Amino acid sequence: MSEPASLSPPRPRARRTRRGIWGVALVVGLAIAGILASYPRIERYYLRQAGAEDTATLQLATQVLRGALERTEALPALIAERPILRRLLAEPENEGLVPFTNELLRQAALSLDVSDIYVMDTTGRTVATANYRTEYSFLGQSFGFRPYFIDALNAGIGRFHARGTTSGRRGYFFAAPIIDATEIVGVVAVKLTLDRFETTWAESAATLVVTDTNNVIFMSDRSDWHFRTTAPLPEAAVEQIAATQQYPTMSLVPLDVSATAFAEGMERVEIATADGSEDYVRQTSLIAAAGWRVSILTPTGPAIQRAWTAIFLMSLVVVVLGLLAATILGRRARLIERLSEERSLAALLEARVAERTGELKAEVEERRATADRLRRTQAELVQAGKLAALGQMSAALSHEFNQPLAAVKSYAENAGTFLDRGRIEDARGNIDRISGLADRMATISKHLRNFARRPQDKTGPVPLGPIVADALDLMAPRLREAGARVHYAPPEAEIWARGGRVRLQQVVVNLLGNALDAMDTLDQPRIEITVTGGPAPEIAVRDAGPGLSDDAMAQAFDPFFTTKDPGQGLGLGLSISYNIVRDFGGRLSAENHPEGGAIFRVTLEAAPDNAELAAE
Repeated sequence: MSEPASLSPPRPRARRTRRGIWGVALVVGLAIAGILASYPRIERYYLRQAGAEDTATLQLATQVLRGALERTEALPALIAERPILRRLLAEPENEGLVPFTNELLRQAALSLDVSDIYVMDTTGRTVATANYRTEYSFLGQSFGFRPYFIDALNAGIGRFHARGTTSGRRGYFFAAPIIDATEIVGVVAVKLTLDRFETTWAESAATLVVTDTNNVIFMSDRSDWHFRTTAPLPEAAVEQIAATQQYPTMSLVPLDVSATAFAEGMERVEIATADGSEDYVRQTSLIAAAGWRVSILTPTGPAIQRAWTAIFLMSLVVVVLGLLAATILGRRARLIERLSEERSLAALLEARVAERTGELKAEVEERRATADRLRRTQAELVQAGKLAALGQMSAALSHEFNQPLAAVKSYAENAGTFLDRGRIEDARGNIDRISGLADRMATISKHLRNFARRPQDKTGPVPLGPIVADALDLMAPRLREAGARVHYAPPEAEIWARGGRVRLQQVVVNLLGNALDAMDTLDQPRIEITVTGGPAPEIAVRDAGPGLSDDAMAQAFDPFFTTKDPGQGLGLGLSISYNIVRDFGGRLSAENHPEGGAIFRVTLEAAPDNAELAAE
């Protein structure tokens, strides 16, 4: 007799499997490296997006400033035409004219919404002013050194921006000559204060800055930057500023600014401070008449955070896909090994039967026929087991990870938007939800292999109202995209049932998704959700679709049954939901509503009287 063949594991296949898994790991590593290498490009994208969101704010601020200046520019010439001003300058000793003119100017300033209106003689001395009642009255003050006074006498119109020498308030000055016949007898000036614009700018998350031709910051909602410079000043410019008393020279301290252009019309600016540095995206527009540059500085922090969130999500998707591929390779290899071992065993049995029954051909043929039938049966059983395992794995991964990942992305994008708007608490709430979804995904992974059969995690009292609310939050992006209207009135008193919160929430999400799929041809899908209590608490989800046919009603909860087009789904959602509800001791049923559409009911066992204590 020959030596029987020995059974040995298929080592070449095992090595090929290990090489395949290492190949998957290498591809995942290279993909993550590529994602990390693309970070600068992703960061520039989000920086451009952040800057674009503030472009409209810059344009609006520029238009408002330009409009205020243009509206005020024509006022001095109009006021200078009043005869009482010429009379006041012709009769400076007339004590009755001054009080009357002061009050006239005060009323004009109030009606024209300007800070101050005042009249000066040809030496620059103020003879009448609208602020005569205030502690910083201009009466008797001389402004002959101001450029707007000199330009009004020489060129007929004067304009100048500076900090007031008497009031200390910044403003823009317009001046025009007062002409009696053909002789200039004085100058009238109008001052427009600019503090109210900065108050409005402070409501924005971005920082607005107005600089003059000498790179001095004249306006900003950052008061600590007033009169700072964005570049060192030449000595001649400092002397001119001191001569005209335009700014306090002690405040002309340069900011440590470094700028790099990264997109059309946008610069990335870093400003060094005593506490570190501040990073912004800068955009600039011009007000040519005033010689001003209006810049908006958008903080880069939210954009950078959004870029890293995108990197994290892409890396997470790559890792999940890699784990899925490695799991498929491992299971496939084990199935092939078992099949090979069974075939080897069958061959060994055939050889032994042939050796021991060589003289009994009929019996040998019968045994061979039996062995052939056994091999076919075994192959069919192995194939069925392989398909069932692959079906459970695909269903768990595709249905249990897809919704949390979509929710993580939605909450992360909303957190970036909240941070852009300064809503820190709302952003922190979204981050907490992301953390909760990550915990949820870990729990799902733990029970993934047992998901298609009876789960091992404990069940207990759960509140149905919050479960439906959480499911609606998860489905909110898809509901909005479909334009669906959801009619749901939460129960006035909390309804408790026996089950698992995460898995029951997944059942509601699956039912909502099926409802949307059933109404994909409707312009305005409508979903009704009701939650009822009693001895058998129930969650009902009704759609406004065409309803279920008799065949669909009979097979609705069968695995791999679907009415969708090929490639649109595996037909596992309702089957998995059915098993989840059955694990809780409940039942999932479907029926057609008399008024149209289908309604799915989740009927559960009522929780015990101490539900609240058990929940805590």
